[in-house]
Amino acid sequence: MARMEELVESEQAHLRNLPLPTYEKTPWVQGPPASQRRVAIVTTAGLNLRGEQPFRMGAGADYRVIPVSSDTADILMNHVSVNFDRTGFQDDVNIVLPLDRLREMADDGDIESVAAFHYSFMGATDPAMLEPKARELAGMLKEDNVNAVILTPV
Repeated sequence: MARMEELVESEQAHLRNLPLPTYEKTPWVQGPPASQRRVAIVTTAGLNLRGEQPFRMGAGADYRVIPVSSDTADILMNHVSVNFDRTGFQDDVNIVLPLDRLREMADDGDIESVAAFHYSFMGATDPAMLEPKARELAGMLKEDNVNAVILTPV
């Protein structure tokens, strides 16, 4: 990932002047121990499956569904930011989508189970635009009986 001082001045100014959302309250939910959790991953790495429509800059807030059964060779990153370093993802998809680690944790009994579906947003999106899709996704997570989410912000 690029450091602020490495960016051109116009990009630095743009990032420094982005509005930050505020929220009336910060929800906190208590829950069962990890060994009783069904876990999903939500990332902003701009991932999609081979053959799917890639993310496009300015195309609005959207997400892609990644089934747990997906072959990691078919998971592609098309993050649109030119400032994003893809090296870690290219070395190991688990850097941004740790499905293999979750499977190991489930096999070891550290978590109850791995969700059937995982989700990727495009990180280079205005957070205010993401809220309606995030609410939609929350409903899908609930339908899948997910009670814990790992967020991998990229």
